Amino acid sequence: MKLPGSTEWVLHCATSLAQLDPGTSVSTTQLAQYFGLPAPYLAKQLKELVKVGLLAATTGPRGGFRLARPTTDITLLQIVEAVDGTSAPYECREIRQQGRGALPPDDCRDTCILAQKMADAHAAWRSSLAGVTLADIVASLPEWAPSRTRLRLTETA
Repeated sequence: MKLPGSTEWVLHCATSLAQLDPGTSVSTTQLAQYFGLPAPYLAKQLKELVKVGLLAATTGPRGGFRLARPTTDITLLQIVEAVDGTSAPYECREIRQQGRGALPPDDCRDTCILAQKMADAHAAWRSSLAGVTLADIVASLPEWAPSRTRLRLTETA
């Protein structure tokens, strides 16, 4: 499974927001400059996090994005699904019933073993991401990282 680059963007942006002082907002421009990303496309991704209630957005000169929930209530799975959706990456098209090697329908009553294994792997992946919160991520950062993030993200250029 390959996720789009925007998934990395929102994971890093959410982690950076989690390191800010409570109530602090940063603009799309600040986040885009911090990570060297295109601001218009990043804004679209961040708005998806707002739609699902992971981020809050405010307008005006001091506006921007901030976490909408405590870090303990935001999982990596929620962030990923906000921008990438919830559908499984593998879709069985029942090719075992096609071509010269086609199996008879009676032999295909059960779900294909490959589809089962791929579904199991997807469930494990989802479970793993669902078990990690932004609080867990921030807690695993080097001790100096949050203060550096706060300084560099909120400084004016």
